[in-house]
Amino acid sequence: MVPEGLPTALGRLRAAISAADYPLSLTSAAEARKVGAALVSQLDDYLLPRLGRLDAPLLVVVGGSTGAGKSTLVNSLVQARVSAPGVLRPTTRAPVLVCNPADSQWFRQGDLLPGLTRTTSPSDDPHTLQLVAAPALTPGLAFLDAPDIDSVVDQNRALAAQLLAAADLWLFVTTASRYADAVPWDLLRTAQLRGTVIALVLDRVPEEAASEVHEHLAEMLAANELAEAPLFVLLETDVDGQGLLPPRDTAELRGWFERLASDASARTAVVRQTLNGAVAALGPAADGLAAAADEQAAAARALRERVRTAYRGGSETVERSLKDGRLLRGEVLSRWHEFVGTGDFFRGLEARIGRLRDRITAAVTGRPQPGNQLKSAIESQLTTLLRGVAADAAENAYTGWQAHPAGAALLEPSLARPTPDLPDRADRLVRDWQRGVLELVRQEGSDKRFVARTAAYAVNATGLAVMIAVFASTAFIPTGLEIGTAAGTTLAAQKVLEAIFGDQAIRRLAAKARQDLLDRVDGLLSDEAARYFKRIEAVGVDADPGGELRAAAAEVEQARSAAALTGGMRLALPDRDAGAPR
Repeated sequence: MVPEGLPTALGRLRAAISAADYPLSLTSAAEARKVGAALVSQLDDYLLPRLGRLDAPLLVVVGGSTGAGKSTLVNSLVQARVSAPGVLRPTTRAPVLVCNPADSQWFRQGDLLPGLTRTTSPSDDPHTLQLVAAPALTPGLAFLDAPDIDSVVDQNRALAAQLLAAADLWLFVTTASRYADAVPWDLLRTAQLRGTVIALVLDRVPEEAASEVHEHLAEMLAANELAEAPLFVLLETDVDGQGLLPPRDTAELRGWFERLASDASARTAVVRQTLNGAVAALGPAADGLAAAADEQAAAARALRERVRTAYRGGSETVERSLKDGRLLRGEVLSRWHEFVGTGDFFRGLEARIGRLRDRITAAVTGRPQPGNQLKSAIESQLTTLLRGVAADAAENAYTGWQAHPAGAALLEPSLARPTPDLPDRADRLVRDWQRGVLELVRQEGSDKRFVARTAAYAVNATGLAVMIAVFASTAFIPTGLEIGTAAGTTLAAQKVLEAIFGDQAIRRLAAKARQDLLDRVDGLLSDEAARYFKRIEAVGVDADPGGELRAAAAEVEQARSAAALTGGMRLALPDRDAGAPR
């Protein structure tokens, strides 16, 4: 009996494999999906149903290369024409399972290979399994004639691999001319690594070459750690009227299978060894799937970081622009000069702070206001900057994804540009920020006689001065490029605002207004970056996709050890003459 923990653990692993997804276009994704599908098929087709019935008849899957004589051999072993040999290649008929009538119910009920529809008639549908009862076949044993493992038809090869994964014992059939082909050896190595019990038939061997070919194949088996696999040699011969090999030629092989079928302990040993090997192989396979899933998560993180870097660069550009004084050039600088006075004013500023304050008050209360033009210039300068950094960030993010295979597959042309409504949102951001600056001034100057006396006019004028201070960024301490173009301008703003609010208040106002602007810019660029993030979220990459696979695989390995399927005993198959062929 098998402990209940193993089927439960296998069920959890199956669920984890089925749930694992590989949506990003990475080199490992296609292989992971293929391996995952194969593992689920093996669990459904063989491991879970076989664990439920260890005493079920032994299933021998007969596999091999095109034209190796598999069907002829199966027919000869059961002494009836039950599987039609393929005359034309590639053979497209459905696989054929032959068993004693007493064992038919187990295979008919469909626990084993549940994805194949049972039929009792020959079929060309590869999704069917033809069941044939053969009274001459010893109960407890069944042969399944599989499609060619090297068929030129992809579906045939896939079905052959699926059937071989459902074998208790794989009978590999090859010929003297094809025993060294690469494809069967790849499958033999896979079966050996998985612990599947294997027996081999070397068919159609010319008598004069029998010893030489047998010796060479035996050397190859030993080199691939398959020296203990039983090897049977069938000499080249003619078939009878029914297409069967002479009974004397198959007597040794047929007798070997009869002894295996009649020995319940030997059959159980074969089943347990193959089960143990197949379950043990799930761990490394699941680790491979977990690594591929982790690669998906890593790729998603890398793509997100490329977007963050691109849009973070946009925010940093805005911040640098506030620091280096570039926003104080051109139209903004001209309008500021008009607002506070002429160049003569700057030269005599230290002695005339009071008169300057009166001039500003008069300007905002009784004269046509250059403040509106200054406000518009500030708005235009900021909006132009925001549009530019958004465009650059979109292009940089697009380029970053283009250079990544997973990112390139997710791109669409519109991502290379800002969203269509970006200009409107940038305009709105600047206007909202300007209103926010005025509100800051209003709150800061609520107890100042100057603001109280001049009301909204003073708030507007002072707010503009604060905006200019933000453009200088360094709280009126000229540095870098500011020295060349804006030192006088920032100093003028400093003196005016210090006269009204005091030194500390002015620095606090400028710092708050600057941070408010940067926060709004971050929000704008985050909204732009979200387009990229949504495309990653849409494909659905988990944060830790490999964790569940590893945990489930570890649980299976613990349950396998507890089950002690092989019991630490070495498999002993029925004896046969291991010497050179007859």
